[in-house]
Amino acid sequence: MAQQVTQLDREKWSCSICLDLLKDPVTIPCGHSYCMSCINDCWDEERDKETHSCPQCRQTFTQRPVLVKNTMLAELVEELRKEEPQAASPDPPDAGPGDVACDYCCGKKLKALKTCLVCMASFCDQHLQPHYTVAVLKKHKLVEATFKPQENICSRHDEVMKIYCRTDQHCICYLCSMDDHKGHDMVSAAAERAERQTELGLSRQKIQQRVQDRERDVKLLQQRVEAFNLSADEAVRHSEESLTQLIRLIEKTRSEFTQQIRAQQKSQVSQATELEEKLQQEITDLRRRDTELEKLSHSEDHLHFLNNYPSLSRLSPPEDCPSIHVCPLSSFKAVTAAVSELKDKLQAALREDWLKISSAATEVEVLASLAEPTTRAQFLRYSQQITLDPNSAHKQLLLSDRDRKVNRLKQEQVYADHPDRFVEWGQVLSKEGLTGRCYWEVKWSGRVEVAVAYKDISRKGTKEEFGFGYNKKSWSLNCQSSGYTFRHNKTKTSVSGPLSSIIGVYLDHEAGTLSYYRVSDTMTLLHRVQTKFTQPLYPGLWLPNYSGDAAEFIELK
Repeated sequence: MAQQVTQLDREKWSCSICLDLLKDPVTIPCGHSYCMSCINDCWDEERDKETHSCPQCRQTFTQRPVLVKNTMLAELVEELRKEEPQAASPDPPDAGPGDVACDYCCGKKLKALKTCLVCMASFCDQHLQPHYTVAVLKKHKLVEATFKPQENICSRHDEVMKIYCRTDQHCICYLCSMDDHKGHDMVSAAAERAERQTELGLSRQKIQQRVQDRERDVKLLQQRVEAFNLSADEAVRHSEESLTQLIRLIEKTRSEFTQQIRAQQKSQVSQATELEEKLQQEITDLRRRDTELEKLSHSEDHLHFLNNYPSLSRLSPPEDCPSIHVCPLSSFKAVTAAVSELKDKLQAALREDWLKISSAATEVEVLASLAEPTTRAQFLRYSQQITLDPNSAHKQLLLSDRDRKVNRLKQEQVYADHPDRFVEWGQVLSKEGLTGRCYWEVKWSGRVEVAVAYKDISRKGTKEEFGFGYNKKSWSLNCQSSGYTFRHNKTKTSVSGPLSSIIGVYLDHEAGTLSYYRVSDTMTLLHRVQTKFTQPLYPGLWLPNYSGDAAEFIELK
């Protein structure tokens, strides 16, 4: 209880500027007392003003009052200072960076606790006390201290904005309501706040529900990513094992094949060496006998000649041996050719199977397919530069502009024969096989089929085998001055839409969609295919006529 009395006495005899017990107390004409140094510092800051005011009640004085120490008050404060505990109470916090400063503090600014929306000022704890004790000030609206209370003042009329104009959707003062906003739908700011507060609750519910939904989506996504990573790791492990086994098999086959060739080589060379030794021995024997015969021919002793000639001239029958000069040279050329043929077959099989494996790999996704773009800028995010394959071009097609442009001519071009070349009609495929999401544009004139096809589409035969749109391996949009038609597997579909010299093609391979668009200021969908693509798709062009037909893959940037 004694401590409570002491605390009340301390607040009663404290300076409202420094919030400490009065030092050299002085009483100014309005009756409030301050430390002499505090009030002098406060008024020194107002030296440029015509009047001086009381920091508490704001009473103004035309002349700066003369300050005289209040001796009685000084003695009472000194007695109180002796009686209070020696431990000093913590000083009120100063206003630091980022804090709202008290508008009524002179000299050292303390941190403001509240802002009065009526006074349009912020107050520290000490200067806020009148709002809790003075009857008139108790009615003022206090909020958490804010930096910009002036935002609530009308910049035109310098009045507090207490009215909300629903017509113009902003706050106004009462003078504005009688002037520029006369006749508008207006309510008090408090009423509008109450209504918006209800909406705020609903908005928070929606936000919280959206947060819950997104948290659930995040959790599901994390689970899918984890499962996706595990699946990818398993696929890599299995593929590495399978390919390693394949490599080992090839290495084993290579080793066995090498051993077989070397064994054959050793056997045949050994036989040849043995035969060579026999032949060399026979040559030596024959040359020796020839020498003896020659010597015998010069003998003058007739008996010696007759006794030795029969044995020297008699030749033993030759042993059977290969007719080396007649038989062709045996070599491993046939083996080399067979190995080369095997290599070509393996490479072709690997290329074909790799495309299938690659296509299957690109179909695996963590997320569902994205929505199809709607603006050209969005389509261009998936732009793909297309070049034509000269090896596939019909001989009456002339490629130009870095193999991006094609014209149909009557005379045949000088193209080498190639298994990929279209033989019957004026068709050509691109070099690029496409998977994933891709977009390209074709500028056409005359009559042009804008198509996509699988790489293994036939190059000759009947129209149903190789014609774009006449089989299961191709899809084609016919563009001519009379309009558009779409064709796939001999099924023809009329396509309505405004003519354009530029056609945009969007492919989402994984989603199985192929879309044709009229390209202008806006993208107009002409036709969309929904299917399942089993191989990479190659953009193609078909120019049926000899004159006037031309097409170009536009270089997108």
